[in-house]
Amino acid sequence: QVHIVESGGGLVQAGGSLRLSCRLSGRTFSFYIMGWFRQVPGMEREFVGAISWRGDTTLYADSVKGRFTISRDNSKDTVYLQMDGLKPEDTAVYYCAAQISAGLGLTEDEKTYPWWGQGTQVTVSS
Repeated sequence: QVHIVESGGGLVQAGGSLRLSCRLSGRTFSFYIMGWFRQVPGMEREFVGAISWRGDTTLYADSVKGRFTISRDNSKDTVYLQMDGLKPEDTAVYYCAAQISAGLGLTEDEKTYPWWGQGTQVTVSS
């Protein structure tokens, strides 16, 4: 059974940085593509970025490109989301998700990610 736990959320001022962590347990972490999504209450969940199982390929939403960086440490079963240059519009609950790597590339479609964490709140004050 795959279990995903995010951590690292909090309150930060605009222009600041946060690093989110996401640990997957229950299965071999390196089998999985990992994605980050975010959701504001009343809005649909939005793709943030994804990383291949080897960590050599990443995909980002245009809204975060150049500010956010995804990385992973397969020895620690953990994926990271480094968020720099934070803006108030980045305020959301951030979710980590996993899909089995099947050689089809990275996807933004949340329906292709079967496993999800509970989310961690990120609040950016102006």
